[in-house]
Amino acid sequence: MTRGSLLDPIRGPRDLRRLSADDMVLLAEQVRTFLIGQVSRTGGHLGPNLGVVELTLAIHRVFDSPRDTVIFDTGHQSYVHKVLTGRQNFSHLRQAGGLSGYPSRAESVHDVVENSHASTAVSWGDGVAKAYRLRGEHDRHVVAVIGDGALTGGMAWEALNNIATDKTLPLVVVVNDNERSYAATTGGLAEHLATLRTTGGYERFLAWGKQTLSRTPVVGGAVYGTLHGMKKGLKDIVAPQGMFEDLGLKYLGPVDGHDLVALEHALRRAREYGGPVLVHVLTQKGRGYEPAMTDEADRFHAVPPNIDPETGVPLAASDAVTWGGVFADEMLAVGHDRHDVVATTAAMLIPVGLHLFAEAYPERVFDVGIAEQHAATSAAGLAFGGLHPVVALYATFLNRAFDQVLMDCALHRAGVTFVLDRAGVTGTDGASHNGMWDMSMLQVVPGLRLAAPRDGTRLREQLREALDVDDAPTVIRYPKGAVPQDIPALRREGGVDVLHESASPDVLLVGVGSMAATVLDVAGRLAAHGMQATVVDPCWVMPVDPALVSMARSHRLVVTVEDNSRVGGVGARLAQELRHAGIWTPLVDLGIPPEFLEHGERGAILADLGLTAQGITRRVVEELARLEPDLEGSASIGEAIQQQDRRDSAFGDHA
Repeated sequence: MTRGSLLDPIRGPRDLRRLSADDMVLLAEQVRTFLIGQVSRTGGHLGPNLGVVELTLAIHRVFDSPRDTVIFDTGHQSYVHKVLTGRQNFSHLRQAGGLSGYPSRAESVHDVVENSHASTAVSWGDGVAKAYRLRGEHDRHVVAVIGDGALTGGMAWEALNNIATDKTLPLVVVVNDNERSYAATTGGLAEHLATLRTTGGYERFLAWGKQTLSRTPVVGGAVYGTLHGMKKGLKDIVAPQGMFEDLGLKYLGPVDGHDLVALEHALRRAREYGGPVLVHVLTQKGRGYEPAMTDEADRFHAVPPNIDPETGVPLAASDAVTWGGVFADEMLAVGHDRHDVVATTAAMLIPVGLHLFAEAYPERVFDVGIAEQHAATSAAGLAFGGLHPVVALYATFLNRAFDQVLMDCALHRAGVTFVLDRAGVTGTDGASHNGMWDMSMLQVVPGLRLAAPRDGTRLREQLREALDVDDAPTVIRYPKGAVPQDIPALRREGGVDVLHESASPDVLLVGVGSMAATVLDVAGRLAAHGMQATVVDPCWVMPVDPALVSMARSHRLVVTVEDNSRVGGVGARLAQELRHAGIWTPLVDLGIPPEFLEHGERGAILADLGLTAQGITRRVVEELARLEPDLEGSASIGEAIQQQDRRDSAFGDHA
């Protein structure tokens, strides 16, 4: 077999078993070269996958997937797993029709858990292993690979607490300890694992103790007693694996996560143990790729498309201002103006834009690890203590802390501001990362106020408005990507910004947050065909502003447009408020249907959902024609819009 052909013939994990130890070392190099070449072009999670090459190879050599079940926590560590299970076409990674950036049942029988939210793998493994045992399938094993910071999540410890009492559960928990999540992992557990990294066990310490005590006047039983006391008292210092073993878990490690022989040996011991085993594996995030092993390693956790594979520098630098960049700058300014403002995040300091604030005010930033529930309740405590906390998360991860927002923040009237990045359709990260539930979920929280800024200026204004609220939780949510140009209001009515108005409007178009620019485009298209619209931005979508309810009276149709679920969203809430006010103006709520969206580019997904200017315009005309079938010119308008559709399709329509 030639040196260049080791990776190409791999069609499944069993192909690995015909390779020699030397072949496996070479294969690991080839997998890294493959990942760097592919992901530098498509974008994706590069650093985490470079760190688990040998670990994934060893797992698939020792265990028999899919007969044995391999579950990846923080599924962005699964690229190597995909390569080894017959998926080497990375040409459209994270693009529509291409491979998902996370495990996907639709792709392979080797993939089990698609949800890329962290700290769930041990619970999944517990359930799967129990099911196999109850079915009498005693020859099947379950491997839960947790790490990249996920062991800081409380759910992981709930699971560990439970599996430790089940002495016959065929579950192997592999802790991929790379000292990082998105950035350096923090907290007591991180310090505990760091101690495990730097100690070789208390027996080595005892050997040193014996040598030391032999030089003292202590003799006989006194020496033994002293050593025995040292062993008992210092065990948890020099051998902190005692924490896991005292819990009832068999502990193996630490194991060099880049030594294939050591890894296979440890995993075989774990497989043969006959009960729950925790294997502690030490890996290096970004292993084998020099740019990802520097002080800027966090930049390579996930990389954008089209970077130089040699240097990691983007081939086409972008000067676009992002939503996160605006938030980062404004938080820095807020920190200077208000000494009571503090910030909390869940292992995502840089991705959510708190890094500038942290550099200027390090004592006022709290990174709690992957622990959104703790972040929310701790923030309630900070508010009680006289501070105003800003909890910055991705919108999808607020789902995990709903009870804490409801019962700890809202019930206690805590002045906590939640800033939700990546709200709405995020696209390439797939179903579990779309932030499409927050505005529906939060509608039921009494007293909560929620803003969806349409541009950078509104983000700055609304953040400061939120920070002035000290008797209720507030939420600011915005999408992923570049900030559009500012959209000035013609005037403000109540708390509602009027962006466009006509003398005799037919339809009231409500553009929520980032959809305001699209709705303005719709108004222009309608005007070109003789149909008039008023365009408004509600600014604060919760609670519903009375001015917005009043505006509905003077229009024949109300259309709301939001990049959130239609079920329980802003449109649904406005319809409810209109009914309560006795206003029977028909309302069409356009948004995301209650389904999980496939990965792809944001613009393409919005187009598929009909949430583009072209799609919305067509829907408005159809609704007006349905309401007034004899409306003069409606047929010709419909034909004109169809012609416009064809022109848009030829040149591409933009959300």
